Amino acid sequence: MAKNIVHVVGTGTIGEPLTGMLSDFRDELGLDEVTFHKRTPLLTDRSKVAALIKRGARFVTDSRSFDGFREIGLHPELETHEALDQAAVVIDCTPSGIGQQNKAEYYERFTHNTRGFIAQGSESGFGKPYARQINDRVLDRDKDQFIQVVSCNTHNLSVLVDCIALADGGEDNLVQGRFVCIRRANDISQSSSFVPSPSVSAHDDAAFGTHHARDAYHLFQTLGLELNLFSSALKVNTQYMHTVHFDLELAEPTTRAGVTERLRENPHVAVTNRSEQNLIFSFGRDYGHYGRILDNTVVVLPSLHVSQDGCRVTGFCFTPQDGNSILSSLAATLWFLDPARYEARLDVVAPYMFDEV
Repeated sequence: MAKNIVHVVGTGTIGEPLTGMLSDFRDELGLDEVTFHKRTPLLTDRSKVAALIKRGARFVTDSRSFDGFREIGLHPELETHEALDQAAVVIDCTPSGIGQQNKAEYYERFTHNTRGFIAQGSESGFGKPYARQINDRVLDRDKDQFIQVVSCNTHNLSVLVDCIALADGGEDNLVQGRFVCIRRANDISQSSSFVPSPSVSAHDDAAFGTHHARDAYHLFQTLGLELNLFSSALKVNTQYMHTVHFDLELAEPTTRAGVTERLRENPHVAVTNRSEQNLIFSFGRDYGHYGRILDNTVVVLPSLHVSQDGCRVTGFCFTPQDGNSILSSLAATLWFLDPARYEARLDVVAPYMFDEV
């Protein structure tokens, strides 16, 4: 019988906690083995690799990097091609653009023995766009061997549209959705790309503004929906979390109480009465897995506003960056391995999804 081996490529802000999660809950998730790939031997990353090995994950690298890792006291167990050849699912968590290169150079050569390949939000075109809960029902084992988990902010935009507009009045209820993604400069684990002051992004997409709305549009397109979405973005000099301002125009009137109730009832939405981003981040650090909240969004209830005619819903929310992408990556992995039972197996990480923060 083929083994349920999951291979993670990359040890960055998604790859490291995802490898840790798969290792921590290996038995509950029905996995036989977890492997992870790191390309470059760096003393600064030695402790991270050693910690993942200690958690039970097997270390993989390219053959040319074996000696370099051994020199810093790390001993790879498998070479890249060996790991890919035995993997049931491959999750690519490399920086932007590399996932597409890996698909062309490696993954397409292993489609005969690997059930599925998953890449992250920056890899548009890698496969079917996916976000947990939003479009699970259109995943097709006969067609979808490659899946692209959409970005963390795209998760946020999409669950707001789904919960506030579509869940209440159906697919024609959203007249338009407008979003401003106020992004953190970089992750606290990163020492580069910080910005000294707010930095505005260009609207480089004629139809959607920035990629966040475009990716959400393509996500809903898998459901046969053509939604009117537009996003803007800027970076601010914080390392805590992304913040999203949303403005949804609806065809059917609603109430603030009705919107609040739907947000509270959605298992992938957390609400909060806190307005300070650092307090949400601190909650995730204290109670999340690897510090991550796994909900798609954290909606700030005091910011929620419904217009007098009931047709415009506005507010602010925080993006549990990486957390929602990690959950969707886990869900897609389990779907590849066991479509009939993958949702039940996700119960093991339910403690890291919160009704209220």
